[in-house]
Amino acid sequence: MKDIFKILQTGRELWRSYVLVSIFTVLLSLITIFQPLLAGWAIDEIQKGTQANVTYAFILALGMFLLDLAQTGFSNLSGYIGDIIQIKLNKILSENYYKHLMSLPQHYFDNEQTGKIINRLNRSIVQITNFIHMMTNNFLQFIFSTILSLFIVFYISWPVGLMLASLYPIFVWMTVRTSNKWMKYQSKKNVHFDVANGRFNEAISQVKVVKSYMQQKRELNFFSRHFTGAYKQTVPQSRFWHKQDVKRRLILNVIFFGVYGFIFVRGAQGAFTPGQAVTLILYAINIRIPIFSISYLVENTQRAVADSRDYFEAMNEVPEIDKSVVDLEVTKGEIEFKNVAFGYVKNKIIMDNISFSIKAGQKVALVGESGEGKTTLTNLMLRLYEPSSGKITIDSEDITEVTKASLRAQIGVVFQEPNLFSGTIKENISYANPKASQAQIESAAKAANAHEFIKDFDEGYDTEIGERGLKLSGGQKQRIAIARAILKDAPILILDEATSSLDSKSELLVQEAFEHLMKGRTTIIIAHRLSTIQNVDSIVALKNGTVAETGSPEELATSGGIYSRLLEVQTARSAEERQEALAKFGIVG
Repeated sequence: MKDIFKILQTGRELWRSYVLVSIFTVLLSLITIFQPLLAGWAIDEIQKGTQANVTYAFILALGMFLLDLAQTGFSNLSGYIGDIIQIKLNKILSENYYKHLMSLPQHYFDNEQTGKIINRLNRSIVQITNFIHMMTNNFLQFIFSTILSLFIVFYISWPVGLMLASLYPIFVWMTVRTSNKWMKYQSKKNVHFDVANGRFNEAISQVKVVKSYMQQKRELNFFSRHFTGAYKQTVPQSRFWHKQDVKRRLILNVIFFGVYGFIFVRGAQGAFTPGQAVTLILYAINIRIPIFSISYLVENTQRAVADSRDYFEAMNEVPEIDKSVVDLEVTKGEIEFKNVAFGYVKNKIIMDNISFSIKAGQKVALVGESGEGKTTLTNLMLRLYEPSSGKITIDSEDITEVTKASLRAQIGVVFQEPNLFSGTIKENISYANPKASQAQIESAAKAANAHEFIKDFDEGYDTEIGERGLKLSGGQKQRIAIARAILKDAPILILDEATSSLDSKSELLVQEAFEHLMKGRTTIIIAHRLSTIQNVDSIVALKNGTVAETGSPEELATSGGIYSRLLEVQTARSAEERQEALAKFGIVG
């Protein structure tokens, strides 16, 4: 019951609509109650033969007609409101889920597949909205009509009322006994569905990789294996459910045999008038129809509870906590790491005693073998993760004491992957500033060496670039990303300047764009080229999770440390040996 109340509470904003549906439900229930009564009265009147009151009989017929008309109107109005509730609830749940996901810390997404997150949203919300729709359009009417019918049946014949009333506790008790086992099967199925759909999302988003390595069959087999797993859970789940349903229905069949037998025998003995007997039979049928549909209601309720658990688990995840109300204002752009330690897992430090400073306007390169934490340091700067100890300051302001929004507003980022969105070139460049004018967008594009290729498109800045910019070349995507950072115009820049995959012409244009971007900004570079490292103001070399050395390129050239080793690699005996040695650092010559 706790899970059901939790589901019902998700739509509490729609309580007015629920009240309106409830009113129509009561009216429909009353109609259901009056129809057997009118039919019974009509039969008793007909039994009088020539003594019957024709006018009274016609009025009863007219009453049945008016009840039918009212039922048509009320059921459709109730159904319409139920449909509106369903789509509104879908909107509310989806928006709340999306908003909450955007507030979660980075580590949540590190541990979850994108496809799983999407699949859980779809599955959970579909089941929750279907459940609410079922409750508003079916369940309430079932409850009201059944209760009112039982009142009248008890009034006419308490033995019949007692037998019909016994149906519900017996049926519900037998159903509840099966719920836990059914939901265990459902949970296992959901795991298979999540994994399969998560991988499906990955394969489709990287279909070029799948095709180029000819792994279509492998991906299909993976997908099929998990759907087969879901199928293997469904077979015993369905068999178990229907076996139990046969037992439930057999008991109900016996009870209804008792009901009909009692009505027929007592009616034949004269205990009931023909009209009363027909009325009791019609009420028994009215009760019989919904009682046999309880299986459907219960199954959908169980499915909603089982499938919504992932939604509520995600909603219970603790969002990023931003206690500060102070906004960061960067006047110089000086950055300092003071004894910073960090670990992705609690009590497992991977970086320790990280200390270095960057003066305003300086360009600093982070150097170290792959996995030494270069990207981690920039993530700490953005507060995508929090240090385990120590602190990072900007203009002597501890970044944990300012709002994350104001911190990230002061930092521009160009990632190794351009990370563009479907939409137009204009929308992507103005991503950080949607209100930017066309002139501002074009100015940023010119500074990023992007304007020339953009204007060659038929639609210019309104050109649709496809998912993740797939209609653009690697160099074009990178320059769009640089234009986006230029337009943001943040005083601090984080630059993951991978250009190794570009042709020489594109690389030259991108490098020129980088120079425009870095001008006048404090810049942290995760360098991928020796030429970039040689042109910075300072180098921070990382080794074994700590700072191995810092200094200018000239100072570190002969220190015997990481940078001097990189320079020595250039004199390796062969290009193959040189590239192999540099690759350990994610660098090309």
